[in-house]
Amino acid sequence: MNALDAEQARRFALAWLPAWTGNDPQRLAAFYSEDAFYLDPAVPQGLRGKPALLGYFERLLARNPAWVWTQVEGIPMQDGFLNKWRADILVGGEVLTVVGVCLVQLDHAGKIRRNEVYFDRGDWMTRMGAASKRDRDRGP
Repeated sequence: MNALDAEQARRFALAWLPAWTGNDPQRLAAFYSEDAFYLDPAVPQGLRGKPALLGYFERLLARNPAWVWTQVEGIPMQDGFLNKWRADILVGGEVLTVVGVCLVQLDHAGKIRRNEVYFDRGDWMTRMGAASKRDRDRGP
């Protein structure tokens, strides 16, 4: 496989990124190969294989069913593209916008074989902690 051009990356992202919204981990996992490698700041050692990804996606999407991911830009690279993205994440009743990048490499069948996600999650973690504290302070 060769690099996807910007238009091919855009089309792939238009199909794939909406699968991150709505708490449907099976739909999201369908974009990944059986032996896919995935990492993000929460799993810096990475995960390999669809069963591990599906378990992680089940937990992650259940906690963030309303977040929305969109592509800012797709930059061609070997076997795929570098995806500059934007995520709008609902935290404590407010929307936090995060921008990051991920590399997306595809196998011969067009499934994601490698996906590495990079972004600064400091503000997100701070806001989640504050929202949790507010919830605890309110009590039952």
